[in-house]
Amino acid sequence: MKKAKEKPESNGLPLRLVRTMLFVPASRPRAIEKARTLDCDFIILDLEDSVLPEDRENARRAAIEAIRAGFDGRPCAIRINPEGSPDHGLDMVAARTAASHYVVVPKVIDARQAHDVHLVTKRNVIAMIESPTGIVNVQSIAREPGVVALMAGVNDLRRSLGVPPDAPRSSISLALQSIVLAARAAGVAAFDGVYNNLEDPEGLARECEEGRQMGFDGKSIIHPSHIEIANNAFSPSGPAVEQARNLVEAFTGGAQRYDGRMIEAMHVEEAKALIERAEAHRR
Repeated sequence: MKKAKEKPESNGLPLRLVRTMLFVPASRPRAIEKARTLDCDFIILDLEDSVLPEDRENARRAAIEAIRAGFDGRPCAIRINPEGSPDHGLDMVAARTAASHYVVVPKVIDARQAHDVHLVTKRNVIAMIESPTGIVNVQSIAREPGVVALMAGVNDLRRSLGVPPDAPRSSISLALQSIVLAARAAGVAAFDGVYNNLEDPEGLARECEEGRQMGFDGKSIIHPSHIEIANNAFSPSGPAVEQARNLVEAFTGGAQRYDGRMIEAMHVEEAKALIERAEAHRR
């Protein structure tokens, strides 16, 4: 199945280079204005969990206006309510009306759901995987044309798997790795789920590093205080960039010895990807 091409963003930042996706309640004008001043890479205007049902009509209008005003060239999305919700259809109309780059779809359990949202909204889909059924079907979801990224919904995953809230993240590692594996096989981006504790920067840093090592491209976040830590975790360090440049410069082709190890074309491509990520976020 051929993947749909990702719609170009106004700032040219491909999803695979996005480090932080900030959820912003579309019902809170002050939060939207503040988001324009923050250093996150991507804005998600939320119509789902962070918005009371009675506020969703106003939130839809606010999301459309906010996206028209823009976020300083950064890519943005609207998160709609899930299929089965009385707001689902109205949210899809809002997402189609708004000039957003993407639509975030929660609780995706099969490729048909993603297909339907893409068809109605005419927007590329970021599919949230939040249930055992979604994990079982994640490879077909990732391959669905119109799906350009997967996002782990860790809170719902824990609940639906019966994992206690205080259990270590290793208890859902198979589910998280399944999301990354499906994304890589389909050639789409993968984003780690949110970190709930707002007063534990060390815990957030550990979880970001764990997600990076697991293969996620970046992290979804729910509070501005998480931006700097997550950005740093998913940005190459200065020494790593310098080492990557030296490797690319030293490579002469084939397999060769370099800095005490064997390198080949694969390692050069890895180094170039690291350099690209670093340059994309140079201020």
